[in-house]
Amino acid sequence: MKKIVIVGGGAGGLQLATRLGHYFSFTPLLKRRRNSPAAQITLIDKNRTHIWKPLLHQVATGALDSGLDALNYQVHARANGFNFQLGSLQKLDRGRRVIELAPVADSEGRQLVPAREIEYDLLVLCIGSQSNDFRTPGVREHCAFLDSTEQAQRFHRLLLDRFLQLETDIAEKVQVAIVGGGATGVELSAELVDASRQMGNYGRIRRDSLEITLIEAGPHLLPALPPRLGNNAERELTRLGVRVLTGCAVAEATADGLVTNDGEEIPAAIRVWAAGVKAPDFLQQLDGLATNRQNQVEVKTDLQSTTDPHVFAIGDCAGCIDLAEQRVPPRAQAAQQMATVAEHNLIALVEGRPLREFRYRDRGSLVSLSKHTAVGNLMGALVKGSLTIEGRIAGLAYRSLYRMHLAAVHGWARAMLIYLVGQANRFVKPRLKMH
Repeated sequence: MKKIVIVGGGAGGLQLATRLGHYFSFTPLLKRRRNSPAAQITLIDKNRTHIWKPLLHQVATGALDSGLDALNYQVHARANGFNFQLGSLQKLDRGRRVIELAPVADSEGRQLVPAREIEYDLLVLCIGSQSNDFRTPGVREHCAFLDSTEQAQRFHRLLLDRFLQLETDIAEKVQVAIVGGGATGVELSAELVDASRQMGNYGRIRRDSLEITLIEAGPHLLPALPPRLGNNAERELTRLGVRVLTGCAVAEATADGLVTNDGEEIPAAIRVWAAGVKAPDFLQQLDGLATNRQNQVEVKTDLQSTTDPHVFAIGDCAGCIDLAEQRVPPRAQAAQQMATVAEHNLIALVEGRPLREFRYRDRGSLVSLSKHTAVGNLMGALVKGSLTIEGRIAGLAYRSLYRMHLAAVHGWARAMLIYLVGQANRFVKPRLKMH
């Protein structure tokens, strides 16, 4: 029996494990394909639950309750024909084809499970990415990040603490500074405005109690989109009361705020860093796997590592130049497309069939400005070139992205049930998570 081990349960890894589990499953609920050799699928993640990463800004503001919306890996694995192990990768031995997982500790640092080894025949790395601080002084010590559910929950608690100070008149205003005018920074700014309004419905917080500054080093917001959309997003955020600074780089972060390259001091009780991403640093030390400057594992067009054909990488941690000779960007849609090709190729290796090469197809980008508004562009077979959309239509398209992710993991029937349950919760629970 072939052992396929997938490290990382993000958008790509979870989709891959689910589909391979269906294909090779021995569970009573799922029939294994008769002419297919057996393979054992194991998914490894350092968290017990999964939240779609593009929604972490909603977890941070309380617009999304991760306790209700998170997917439990253990339960999902049992229902979909694969195994799950809790742990984080710390070492790779390509000669012996084993990985070593770091010890698992509780919240107080006590060891629950010692370091352990897991054998593989085929290994897939889907570890994702983390914020790139570009070695800016003080960022790691004084800024919040939104790379994981835990970080988003920590930010939410910090935000609630500041709202409490407003309620008890300990503070008159709360100043928030966000570095990075990409999708995360823009979406977080808009959600924070809405969060302050929602909190005002349950207490004495005024709409102008939250002062938000969004800082972008480039000439306009949303640098991955056409300048007109970035300018439109800036106008909308300004209308909402957000101070937007473009062409402004941050030189240092302190305990009291940020300092720009021009020497301006921006006071902020809450400082968020969302400027740029890179793959985790430890990938550079994984038994000689070739990596690039962003720490991504270099892969061929079939998504196999350029160093070892038994190791694949997909998603943000993969440095891939695809069949069309374009470098694949670190985006959720790229991870999901890679998962589809990786699924085909892993099955092909088990069954002795040819591999498929990956070609990235840009479907466009959508950025939420909270509630029903969004901006972005669509690309694809039905749209020749690029179609710019804004407003409620863009908001509807943005919300459909999450439903498509749910469908990729659960199937359309269950995805629609999850959506309906979420809509029902809006009538019985506060619009904002307040604990």
